[in-house]
Amino acid sequence: MAALIWVAVGIALWHFTIFAPDRFWQGIVGAFLGSVVGGIISGAIFQVILGRGLGEADVITMLTPIPGFLLGAWIVYRIGSRQEEAIESGTGAAGGA
Repeated sequence: MAALIWVAVGIALWHFTIFAPDRFWQGIVGAFLGSVVGGIISGAIFQVILGRGLGEADVITMLTPIPGFLLGAWIVYRIGSRQEEAIESGTGAAGGA
């Protein structure tokens, strides 16, 4: 049950990435993957630290994916921003030829 909550919270928060400029690696799909995977990893880490099983869920379980969502979305955003900067400056794989 906890894993389902982590995925659901990651997807719910992913919807707010439309308010950020579209510089995510692989666009909105990359933002989705970063959000969900980050939420799952963060939720799992907190669940292990708290010593709970996957079947145990409460309000804390719903809040634990938030740091992972933020980190996952930020990483995917930074990768996309750096690729965009490299292409614009002509040093990227697509911009140098």
